[in-house]
Amino acid sequence: MMRGMIFLLAAFAASASGATAARAQPLNLRATAAAGQASPQAGAGLDAVQRNWLGRAWRHEKHGWVYLHVEGEPRERGFQHGYLLAPEIRSALESVKRSWNYESGMDWPWLVEKAKALFVPRIDPENLAEIDGMVEGLAKAGFGTSREEMVAFNGIIELAYYWWPKEKEKLGGAAKTVVRQSCSAFIATGSMTADRGIVLAHNTMGGYESAYCNVILDVQPARGHRILMQGCPGWIHSGTDFFITDAGLVGAETTLGGFKGFDEKGIPEFVRMRRATQDASTIDQWCAVMKQGNNGGYANAWLLGDVRTGEIARLELGLKHVALEKKKDGCFAGSNVAEDLKVLRFEAEIKETDVRLSSVARRVRWKDLLRKHAGKIDSELAKVLEADHYDPYFGQERPGGRTLCQHSELESQAFGSDPPFAPSGTVDAKVVDAKMARRMAFAARWGAACGMAFDAEKFLAAHPQFDWMQAILKSRPAHPWTEFRAGEKP
Repeated sequence: MMRGMIFLLAAFAASASGATAARAQPLNLRATAAAGQASPQAGAGLDAVQRNWLGRAWRHEKHGWVYLHVEGEPRERGFQHGYLLAPEIRSALESVKRSWNYESGMDWPWLVEKAKALFVPRIDPENLAEIDGMVEGLAKAGFGTSREEMVAFNGIIELAYYWWPKEKEKLGGAAKTVVRQSCSAFIATGSMTADRGIVLAHNTMGGYESAYCNVILDVQPARGHRILMQGCPGWIHSGTDFFITDAGLVGAETTLGGFKGFDEKGIPEFVRMRRATQDASTIDQWCAVMKQGNNGGYANAWLLGDVRTGEIARLELGLKHVALEKKKDGCFAGSNVAEDLKVLRFEAEIKETDVRLSSVARRVRWKDLLRKHAGKIDSELAKVLEADHYDPYFGQERPGGRTLCQHSELESQAFGSDPPFAPSGTVDAKVVDAKMARRMAFAARWGAACGMAFDAEKFLAAHPQFDWMQAILKSRPAHPWTEFRAGEKP
């Protein structure tokens, strides 16, 4: 994802980079004002129905993460989400506006109007009701927004990276395909793992000024499967994407680098991802939902597993070409390079042999590590692999832009779309094995997978070319690995 999963979202100032120790926030006692707004008094202005909705939801904070549990019908789930994460959502939206204007030269209200026409008619009733509920919850918490703005927010990855390049060309700008250098993942099963069960690992790579995906979202819908996933405030989907469901499915993705296709008449990716994850009971069902109405937006290689059967899959979802592989013994890895030749040659612009590129170097490294550790992979080893600092281009331990645990801020010889010393890299790490998945739990680390801290003040002093980030670039302290489970209380 160019310099991050998305350059548009800024760090959630208070909650994402704050305490290193667990901090609980009891339901309805919202005294925080992370974005500077006046906070509602506990339960102020709520009617009996809304109080009942909030009585079944909660949030707490732990080691840099914000855990949110929502449940019930779509409108009440959205209300719970909007009310309980209002400071984080407000902070993110304000940062989106700043970054969108800086990076595109266009105003945020203009984009909201475009998203209204492009996405709203193509959102299913349940997802739309959840977004509407979120708008209601935000209003009760003292922050006014609209359905259209929250739709634009949810679809910002597709808008910024897939729709906007083509629209920019229509407006007389120069279109450019972005070779995204972000996210690393693998999934293994059978003889590859220590207990022959599934192991899935993923880390998100993004701009440190946009390190926003620090939400652990526990969704218990009235209909469909319960979901525990990483996400961000205000999103009905994951976005990063890392999830487990009570159907026994686990999943993650890495973006297809250099992807060019987008169909304005298709169904948004954020809509399909949420529907697939909530509604599907099997890998095949999940893939079928993602294929139906595919718009090519946020084109990914999805790594999926079914812990009931031990089967894993890789779905490379292009716009014109789709590749699905499944196996019960072996592994798949993702590093932003398409493996299917049709997708790679016809829909992506990336040279898969140029080891100077982060994506290609990480692809080489994954193959080497998975081969060396065949038969020994478990959740603890997966954590070690995610923190790897070996650079295949230089052939040595060298934390930088080409390592699995990416540190582009240290990279003086960057290649691809990132400039040297770009303040970006690995912003999290997650691991789940079959035993964890069966009890609806996974382990996560907020910050670099290796635990290396980032000092924003020192960085900006050394690299003033990034001074436009002064108001939004935050320091990233080290946090420990932490296990989260569905239904956990403060």
